[in-house]
Amino acid sequence: MILTSKNNPLIKETAALKEKKARKEYGMFLVEGRKMARECLNSGFEIDRVFVTENYTGEIPFAEEVLVRVSEDVLCYLSDEKTPQGILCRVKIPVNQLRAPKGKCLLLDGVADPGNVGTIIRTANAAGYNEIYLTETCADPYSPKSVRASMSGIFFTQLYRATRTEILSVLGDTPIIAADMDGENVFSFVPPQRFALVIGNEANGISEETFRAATHTVKIPMQATQESLNAAISAGIIMYVLNKDEF
Repeated sequence: MILTSKNNPLIKETAALKEKKARKEYGMFLVEGRKMARECLNSGFEIDRVFVTENYTGEIPFAEEVLVRVSEDVLCYLSDEKTPQGILCRVKIPVNQLRAPKGKCLLLDGVADPGNVGTIIRTANAAGYNEIYLTETCADPYSPKSVRASMSGIFFTQLYRATRTEILSVLGDTPIIAADMDGENVFSFVPPQRFALVIGNEANGISEETFRAATHTVKIPMQATQESLNAAISAGIIMYVLNKDEF
């Protein structure tokens, strides 16, 4: 059977997952495209449904019981992409209990742009920062834009979302390195063996509460003609510099 109506309850519920309120209510998010769907399956995330168009020609390595065949028009309705690839997964959001980090980690303190959040997650996965803490003021990492920007990084990192106070409490005696324009040159800075790197809000930087808890501050040196860098780019540079001995 091929679903062709946008008013079908399953279709309406799935389309709603493009919004944060529905993701929170149903505990699920959307994953789009052939590569992302395959990576999601390989990661072990729990896939609730897989929607494919009637004319989809790519591989479908999913159990028959989760497959839902839909018309092109319905998939476009479900999709957040301009040009859907014919496959979309409805995936359960993992519930990670807040805990102390096992190694080098990342703290996103109010990063508001979902594209930046996703890009930072992507880079963190590549650079070896497997645990990422997000304050409640951060953009939702499971929004379609963030998931897309993470390029599968969201499947292979542990995300912890909590209040700023809760996160700082669980970090305990973990050294906290704040990215700040008045900090020490990151290229000459010698980091401790384990630490939490903090990236702040794009407009306002790191919150006062987190800044007070920081044990170190670092900056990326720049020419006088440039005031700042994009948050995701800054995060990527600092993550690699601080973890360069691992590569």
